[in-house]
Amino acid sequence: MSVHIVALGSEYPGGVGPGDETAGPGQFQGGLLWSYLGHGARELDPNSVTPSRHPLNPAFMEYQSRVFGDVRVMVRDCPSWDLLDSDWASVRSVVEQADIVVIKYSVNDKLAFQQVRNVYAPRLRPLLRHWGVPVILVALGARLNDEGPPCTCPLCASDWSSCVPHSEGLQLSRDLGATYLELPSLNNFFVGRYFGSVLEYFMIQCLKQKAKERPDKRRGHRFNEPRPPHLDQPARLPPVRVEESTFSQDLQWLLERGVQFADVAFYAGDSGKELGWAHSSVLCTVSPYFRQLLVGRQAWERPVSRCTCRDRDGPHSLLSTWDGGIDDLPRADGHPAGHLSRLVVKDPLLCLCLWETLMFLYRGAWEWEYLEEAIAEKLKNPLAVAQLMDRICSFVGREKAPRDTPTARSQQGPLTLGSLFNSPLYSDVIFMVQGSVLPAHRAVLVARCDVMAAMFSGKYAEARSRVVPIHGVSSDTFLAFLEYLYTDTCCPASVLQAMAVLVCAEMYQVKRLQHLCEVCVCAYLQSMPSRELASMGISVIRLLKKAKCHNADQLYVWLLHFIANNYLIFSHKPDFLELSDEEREQVERLRWPSRGYLQELSEYQQRRRQIRKSRCSIM
Repeated sequence: MSVHIVALGSEYPGGVGPGDETAGPGQFQGGLLWSYLGHGARELDPNSVTPSRHPLNPAFMEYQSRVFGDVRVMVRDCPSWDLLDSDWASVRSVVEQADIVVIKYSVNDKLAFQQVRNVYAPRLRPLLRHWGVPVILVALGARLNDEGPPCTCPLCASDWSSCVPHSEGLQLSRDLGATYLELPSLNNFFVGRYFGSVLEYFMIQCLKQKAKERPDKRRGHRFNEPRPPHLDQPARLPPVRVEESTFSQDLQWLLERGVQFADVAFYAGDSGKELGWAHSSVLCTVSPYFRQLLVGRQAWERPVSRCTCRDRDGPHSLLSTWDGGIDDLPRADGHPAGHLSRLVVKDPLLCLCLWETLMFLYRGAWEWEYLEEAIAEKLKNPLAVAQLMDRICSFVGREKAPRDTPTARSQQGPLTLGSLFNSPLYSDVIFMVQGSVLPAHRAVLVARCDVMAAMFSGKYAEARSRVVPIHGVSSDTFLAFLEYLYTDTCCPASVLQAMAVLVCAEMYQVKRLQHLCEVCVCAYLQSMPSRELASMGISVIRLLKKAKCHNADQLYVWLLHFIANNYLIFSHKPDFLELSDEEREQVERLRWPSRGYLQELSEYQQRRRQIRKSRCSIM
């Protein structure tokens, strides 16, 4: 048994200079490894005064010794990193044969350390990681201090300009995946106690690995034992894809085409011309200014105009309510008349760019760059653009974002209507579900759900009624469905609740929510251990049937692969017989482990029993 050690670098400041071609005897006989091996260290050539050179690469010097009684240690030492540049291919072949690699440097030679870190370490790192060789990084010497004796504290910063700090050496060891040691001197205490214990540990691990490989070969050759069959990994489950969010686009559609459900009208202050329509539920959720302007007392109780922006911005008035009483206006399409708030836009700049401002608010009030570009294109005046942007910031209630970031989109886009969820504020419809009262807002429902848009826009009873009963769905499930419409998120608490929300989403044709529920079901099932899958009360086969019944195609295909990957668990359950012939054929084709592997495993176990019986009869 033997251990090959390759040592790189020098323990002394300066090491072997670039002009020196050979190393003196002191470079090795007073070095780290020579000190550890002690008097047992001897050269390959007993007639030579200095250690002999490696036949393939003269940069390496060779010497050997014996440890643990009869274990031969072969050391190949290269004290200078510059010598490695002469023939990198042969250096790689020498390092490839190593069982342990020792890298040395002096803490008082910062230039050499930087050369190792910046030039040679990147070349060695991939090789060492590929071969899996243990590496020991040793920092030798006491750090010099001009003001007094040498400092041995690794955290001392008085000598960082001339010496290698502890942190840099530790970082280099992490980059190389090495064990890091600091030895103040090469005496018997530090070399034997610290370096020797670490080196002996890696040598013992190396010897165990070599001894483990030998008996396996002898045992397999002697008794001709059969090899166990190879079990392939189960097939990867198919992905379940979810569409990108259309929350901002849905609210933009509401602004452009949802005039039927609008309850706020804007008029120019100078001419009285109608400028546009909007929805108080969206405006008051996004902007505290609109909330203060519209929520207070009811509009018909205010006989005079009121401008909340007057107190904030002084005499410059942006918006105010209509002077005098407000009458309910009938809709041209026959929709029942509702309370209409009429707002007068007194600011001329806002009057010109009202549509762009409303679009900015409906899309979440976070796309500041797009708003500024649209206003600049319309006004053609940088000063006017800056003034209008400041006024928009004032009634939006937050400062202009420095730039458009994904974080701003996730925080200010889909979450803008979260405060309206299950809130009676601005509510104009009430759902009765199993005795529970769930308030909602027609404008949000119409923008987010096509079935709701048809229900509230067409000639149905729901379009003219404030209370709408819902049948066939539990209150918790319908509340989770409404939560998605308002927040664009879905977080069911269990597999059964996810399937219930999936059925509700399929009923109202909300495809993205249906796919989110599919992802939740897959995540819950995939996170269960095998023991829980075998004992749980939920029938995966019935989930498969339900997914097929409600057009959850991605979940249906995923569950087929999931049953096939856990064939030994589900094949013993009674409901496995409920699969159709086509489904069972597909599961049998994808099953894991396969029939061929189980047959090979049975033959392997039978041969093992026969060999065991033959050994017993011989004994």
